[in-house]
Amino acid sequence: MRLLLAMMKHETNTFSPVVTDLARFSRAGGPAPDSGSAAIAAYRGTGTVTGAYIEIAEREGAEFELAIAADAWPSGPVEDAAYEAMTTTILDAVKRGGWDGILLDLHGAMVTRSHEDGEGTLLKRIRAIDAKTPIAVGYDMHANVYAEMVELADVVAGYQTYPHVDMYGTGRRAGDALIRLIKGQAKPTTAWGRLPMLPHVMRQGTADEPNKSLQARCKAMEAEGALCASLFVGFPHADITNAGLSVVITTDNDRALAERLRDELLAAAWAQREAFVYQLEPLEASVARAKAMTHAPGAGPVILLDHYDNAASGGPMDTTRVLAEIMRQGLENVAAFGIYDPQAVQQCIASGIGSTLTLPIGGKLKMPMCPEPSEPLLVTGRVKTIFDGKYRAKGPMAAGTQQDMGPAVVLDTGRVEIVLFSRHVEPFDVNTLLSVGIDPMQKRYVMLKSRIHWRAGMSHLASAVVECAGVGVCTSDYGQHRFERLRRPIYPLDPQVAR
Repeated sequence: MRLLLAMMKHETNTFSPVVTDLARFSRAGGPAPDSGSAAIAAYRGTGTVTGAYIEIAEREGAEFELAIAADAWPSGPVEDAAYEAMTTTILDAVKRGGWDGILLDLHGAMVTRSHEDGEGTLLKRIRAIDAKTPIAVGYDMHANVYAEMVELADVVAGYQTYPHVDMYGTGRRAGDALIRLIKGQAKPTTAWGRLPMLPHVMRQGTADEPNKSLQARCKAMEAEGALCASLFVGFPHADITNAGLSVVITTDNDRALAERLRDELLAAAWAQREAFVYQLEPLEASVARAKAMTHAPGAGPVILLDHYDNAASGGPMDTTRVLAEIMRQGLENVAAFGIYDPQAVQQCIASGIGSTLTLPIGGKLKMPMCPEPSEPLLVTGRVKTIFDGKYRAKGPMAAGTQQDMGPAVVLDTGRVEIVLFSRHVEPFDVNTLLSVGIDPMQKRYVMLKSRIHWRAGMSHLASAVVECAGVGVCTSDYGQHRFERLRRPIYPLDPQVAR
């Protein structure tokens, strides 16, 4: 058996000013993504879709190739040169032929400068070369599904948890179904559909309703005979036609069952559409509420979520509104992760450990598609830590994967320890803080530029959670986005829309 594996993942925030070039797809900080043996070494044994694919290939005694392992934190539209470089690498491998199966680890919400549907375009190009080899795809739960993404693949499986602690499990579901197809033990049959609804990201967590029950039903459907059952909540910060919620069901040669299960999930999601709408609280009130909370000895920190500006939704991570309010209200014993500011990092490094300096941080990346600017914040602090930025995720999300925040420092103002870093990374893992010398259990407050993913590695530490509406392209106020290409009407932008 010969298997071709490939990873090409990006969740595109079309409102983000962060440039998405080829180097951004290299998690190791190099000029381009890994491929071949280097990629296999990087992902073997990790809690990822590709990690599961590698394990399946080795379990089957297959000859396999990992054409590319390209994964970038969400940001603006993918540059055409980067997209062409990545897809060409995959297509060249397809052209070599002789494959019994193709296993793709994609995101499902990639938008390029020229293509609304980066994944569907890749699949069309593959099918133009090879119309017959079975293809399995693992997609993120935030996929914005287009027809080609489903209809040109034989097996489709999506994450069923958010935070995404089941990436490995999704790879197993997709890969095992493909192996059964190759061996003639199953005949995957797929049905899919979408709804005119755009769920808020802050209401998509699978520890919360309504997504908790919807994803539990997906798991139950698989236990009842579906090969893969996936409800994609979609990624709303993409001004593209098909952004929003969809369902994909793959069964073993039973189209009627696939269609029945699809319709059941779509109806259940539509019935819960109001529960997917996020209710905002003014920033000043949120921080004041956090300040007034009592703190028992030994209790974990209050988590302050700067959810308008996080890397996992395409934010530049350099907005300062929430941090400024925390400092204005005088909260003490705070750790803040963090502010993306390579220039400030270099100033602190040049000043040296133990030195005190005053400098502006953040507010350097302009956000032309955001109605509110973020200004630099002038702070005075002592350089407490200097770090090269490389660490491994403890898990359970993406366990074992190399993470890289670039050169980083901790600047201590006396009340707040601010992490300044040079490469976008989401604080989904406790090692994000531990690697820079911050023990969250010793802090009264921890500010995180995150929405839901922080729960994967740190929810068990929190004594309370306060969601802080700052400013940024990851806004939870859809009224701040200018949607021009999104299909309309769509809920909740158009509250009276019918299915």
